[in-house]
This record gives sequence, C-alpha cells and structure tokens, in this order.
Amino acid sequence: MKCLIVQPVHEDGLALLREAGIEPVICPDAKMTTVASLVPGCIASITRNAGFTAEAFAAADRLKVVVVHGAGHDAVDKEAATARGVLVCNTPGANAQSVAELALGLSLSAARLLPAADREERAGKFGFRDRNRTVELQGKTALVVGWGHTGSRLGAMLKHALGMRVLVHSPRVRDIGDFERASSLEAGLAEADLISLHTPLRDETRHMINRSSLEGVKPGAILINTARAGLVDETALFEALESGKIFAAGLDVYEDEALEGPLGRSPRVIFAPHLGGATEEAMRRIAVASAQNVLTALSGERPKTALNLG
Repeated sequence: MKCLIVQPVHEDGLALLREAGIEPVICPDAKMTTVASLVPGCIASITRNAGFTAEAFAAADRLKVVVVHGAGHDAVDKEAATARGVLVCNTPGANAQSVAELALGLSLSAARLLPAADREERAGKFGFRDRNRTVELQGKTALVVGWGHTGSRLGAMLKHALGMRVLVHSPRVRDIGDFERASSLEAGLAEADLISLHTPLRDETRHMINRSSLEGVKPGAILINTARAGLVDETALFEALESGKIFAAGLDVYEDEALEGPLGRSPRVIFAPHLGGATEEAMRRIAVASAQNVLTALSGERPKTALNLG
C-alpha cells in the first residue's frame, strides 16, 4: 500500500506509516499535475496547504482517504472527493499551542514595534524610542475572535500572563468557560486594545475586518491575524494604520500582493511567513496525527475529524 505525501511532513509521521506497512510516496513538488501523475496506485494521501484538486482526484484509481496536515481544508475539493467516494479529514488542534504562542509574540512585538526598532538600530538610526510611542498590554482588554483550540489557548495566556480582560466573539461556540462574551463583534471591537483573529474563513467571516468595522474600533488598537488572510480587508487596514485608528498589526497570513503594496511599506506592520504551526513540536504532532488518521480510515473506522461522506 502507498500513501502520497504531497508536501513535506515530519519523519515521525512517515515512520508510523512504514511501521503499518504503508510506503510513503514523496512528491518532488506540490503541483497538482505532479500529484495527478503520482496518485495512481496510492490508497491514501497527506496534503498540506497545496490541497487536493478535482484534477488530482480524477487521476486516483485506488484512493480511499485524503488527510489534511493541519486544520485548514479549503484547498481540498471535497465535492470531487465525495463524488469518488474518498474520505477527507483534517488534524485540527495539533498546532494550536504553536499558533497561540506566535499570536502572543506578535502581540508583544507589535505593542513595542520591535521589528521597526530592530531595523533602525541595525541601520545606525538611533533614537527610535524617542521618536516612537509604544505601549503595554498588561491589564488592558483583548478581543479573541474565534474560540477554538488556538483562540482559547491565547485567551488563557493573555489572562494569566498579562492580566488582560479577555472578550470572546465566537457565535458557534457555546462554552467559553469563565471568559466574557462580547455581545457582538462590533461591541468587542469598540472595547478592545488588542484584537486577535482565530476564526475559519467562511462566507460570513470574509473581510470581517473591513472599513466599516474598523471605524468602530477603539483608537490605537493592535490587530493580530494568524488565521486566514481573507478575514481582513487589507486596503481598509492600511487606511486605519495611516489614520492611527490601528496602532500596529501582526500578520502571519496575508494576501499574495501585500508585501509589494502599501502594507509592505508600513513600519507598523509585522509580516511573518505563515510561521504559526511551523515549530518542530507542532510539525511532529500534526504529522503523527495525520498518519493516525490514515491508519484509522484504512482500518474501516471513521476518523473523528472526517469532513465528508457522513
């Protein structure tokens, strides 16, 4: 039996497959034409953000399951999978700690404008602290948008490490423990000194941070996005940064053209190359969880994170 590995995964996950008698087939690149050429004969596949398209499903002759290495599964054509009787599942939560820690790091870095300070110091342009105002987070109000594995971990960090008041906007989650629920997104934005996005990209969440919602933001707020680029209207974000409505932003996800656009020229925007779940620990957990999902599906059981064929 063979499992097509579309993009690199941690060796521990590959070892788990081999122990079960499944041969990993490593794609030399993640182009779907390459995937389509290698998938015949494979009974399973593990993919990351490259996804799995209808073209790739059409070429599969023995495929039983596609496992997404991570939580985001938009790039997998689930309609095509269902039409061919292929189960699709993901591995949510395995990278939650790493993403939450990055969100915390971006929050602190944005509050102190650390990347801009570092650039000026290295360039010999001294006096940054006299030219720029920076802020503390201790005791202030945070709005966490999306209270899943990652958002809830960040909320606990902000509350217990920094003594922040944490508001939660997550309409689909009923139990938020002893945290305070914002009555609406708009109400939360009006009170928050720090806004951190952790919600999936859906029709109703696309550009949830836009010109209109930013008009109601508490002046001087910090915006962090480690979830999905489409949650933020980046033109509106730039305008809010320019006006001072937003003090600074930390983005681990952003549109392809963002670096070449106005946001890329702003010293108050921190860009990270989708580092959220890219720690050694997270990569190991996700790879092992992905391999376990493959084994579960091939055993005839339905993985708990199955997304179709329900």
